[in-house]
Amino acid sequence: MRKILEIQKQLLPDLMDVLKKRYTILHQIMLSDVVGRRTLAASLNMTERVLRAETDLLKAQGLIEIESVGMKVSKAGLDLLEQLEPIANNLFGLSQLEDQIRQAYGLRKVVVVPGDSDASPLTKQELGRAGAKALLSVMDDEDVVAVTGGTTIADVAEQLALPSNGPLKGGWFVPARGGLGESMEMQANTIASTMARKVGAQYRLLHVPDLLSNHAYNSLLEDTNIQDILNLIRESRIIIHGIGNAIAMAHRRKLDPETFAQISSEGAVAESFGYYFNEDGVVVHRMLTLGLRLEDIRRTDTVLGVAGGKNKAAAIHAVLRFGQEDILVTDEGAAVEIVSRYLND
Repeated sequence: MRKILEIQKQLLPDLMDVLKKRYTILHQIMLSDVVGRRTLAASLNMTERVLRAETDLLKAQGLIEIESVGMKVSKAGLDLLEQLEPIANNLFGLSQLEDQIRQAYGLRKVVVVPGDSDASPLTKQELGRAGAKALLSVMDDEDVVAVTGGTTIADVAEQLALPSNGPLKGGWFVPARGGLGESMEMQANTIASTMARKVGAQYRLLHVPDLLSNHAYNSLLEDTNIQDILNLIRESRIIIHGIGNAIAMAHRRKLDPETFAQISSEGAVAESFGYYFNEDGVVVHRMLTLGLRLEDIRRTDTVLGVAGGKNKAAAIHAVLRFGQEDILVTDEGAAVEIVSRYLND
């Protein structure tokens, strides 16, 4: 397939440009669900006149439907997008990025979606869709899945759907750790329950804060109900998690000045699972939090990371260097930055 595309690029370069443009338009309409022409033109940095000509053609081919509320992709359009996905990955150069990152970090699988989450909410939505697809591809009935919080994993939860072979009634979703005290939609508890509802599985919640004093930590460990949920969390076969910028996460957690200074001086660039990593993937600080421990992560069968945006490149690289990741779902913005900064030396 890649060789055929390379030949086409040489013989029919204009055709490839047209294919890329029309695929992008159709794909963006799909992500938006229903969208007006003006809004779509702005998100694609395209004039309304040019966009109108393209959408009229897509409508004539039966790939989109145009109504008073806006445009949406038809069933035929959805089928075409699914068939085109592997071709589009080659067309946009994403397959090459996936191969480079997979081989460099020894990963089982890498998925790169087009765009940059830092610049486009639609790209972040596509990141969530790809993360949901990756999770369902490795999850079986009876699996326990540990879930972290954050906006990206919340997007994954929203994009999940009932598997084609029916609900995962024997599966469990559990929070990987306690809550940050932020918006409920971003809490691991909320995300775990949403994921369970979307796929017909069961869930358990961990009603403890993410940051604990030594006294609170030791007291909670003695609680039989807490021990029960912790034992289930530590039986997880799959972990799905986001990756945060270390300094941004330290601010969100409102860490005390002494801890903040320590994290900065140790060169922390990434945070995940409640651990802070430097650029070499070394843990430089651990939060005192109930939930997954490093030994749990190391023995988990599948660790799935979902994170994107050019500004997350250093954080993603650090977590990949940590060496416990199996599957990475990211976007073009982060992937290009990782390859150019860390893999082309």
